[in-house]
Amino acid sequence: MTSTEQQPTRLGQGDPSALHGLAGLSGLELIRAIKDRQAPPPNIATLLGMDIVEVEEGRVVFTVDAKPEFSNPLGTVHGGIHATLLDSAMGCAVHTTLPAGVGYTTLELKVNYVKAISLDAGTLSCVGQVIHVGGRVATAEGRVTDSAGRLLAHATTTCMIFR
Repeated sequence: MTSTEQQPTRLGQGDPSALHGLAGLSGLELIRAIKDRQAPPPNIATLLGMDIVEVEEGRVVFTVDAKPEFSNPLGTVHGGIHATLLDSAMGCAVHTTLPAGVGYTTLELKVNYVKAISLDAGTLSCVGQVIHVGGRVATAEGRVTDSAGRLLAHATTTCMIFR
């Protein structure tokens, strides 16, 4: 890349004017815009190659391909990949329930690793589903499965809402 070329703007990085118009979107509208490539994805999604493939209010589905770069010393997919996928899907599910201008952050993440993921597992799918959204706290659950539908990990989260 030459010094005159600019890298694409990602959420949370770069020129804020490039994201003009996104601040007025509800959480559901923003997550749909990212899915439909109308808004830039967050940096973590780009780094790991995660895609949003389904969005509805209170539910989001992410996918990511297992790859050698995700390996741990045992030669399987590092647990941090599961946790990141789950945190992203569950957090975005919560985000779909929030109006414009309202934010959230993860307060607690509890992950249960059910089965090791081999590096040749193919596409992993993660469903995040809201359990409860209150005035200041939201909870959600998530499940990571392989292409055969086998459960690999599941989790719950508690998120703080900033109204």
